[in-house]
Amino acid sequence: MKILETNRLTLRHFLPDDLDALFALYSDPQVRHYFPEGTLTYAETKEELEWFLNGHPRHPELGLWATIYKENNQFIGRCGLLPWTIDGQFEVEVAYMLAKEYWGQGLGVEAAQGVLAYGFDTLGLTRLICLIDRDNAASINVAQKIGMTFEKEGRDEQGPFLLYSRHKLTHP
Repeated sequence: MKILETNRLTLRHFLPDDLDALFALYSDPQVRHYFPEGTLTYAETKEELEWFLNGHPRHPELGLWATIYKENNQFIGRCGLLPWTIDGQFEVEVAYMLAKEYWGQGLGVEAAQGVLAYGFDTLGLTRLICLIDRDNAASINVAQKIGMTFEKEGRDEQGPFLLYSRHKLTHP
């Protein structure tokens, strides 16, 4: 099921057939460099794909979604909205990850902007965040380009992170 569309991308729920493409993404050390758990095995990838087949199990309107490049109808990543509890506060993260052959084309910003707009306009969320490794300059750049600003440093069971945030603009 399609979640949202941008100029060059379609974001939709995962399908079981996405497993090999998702595994290619998750087993790439460059793509997974800033993720504390590193690369994932085929079994771990399958478990995550099944977890998100119909959205997040506890918040079905959220989740990670297959990101399809319209030009060639290829699976190029996974992006979406993830629920977290940070410092006792419920938060929703704009998450984005693209295959490295699609880096540097503005597709990460396009996907993240689409996800952000979906969160604010369709789901009615009033605040969104990005959780980013302090050394991940590319992700920091994406967050800033979608209007997020640095809020604070944090640490959880996965390790340290930077928290960027943006509130929905409200007009009187």
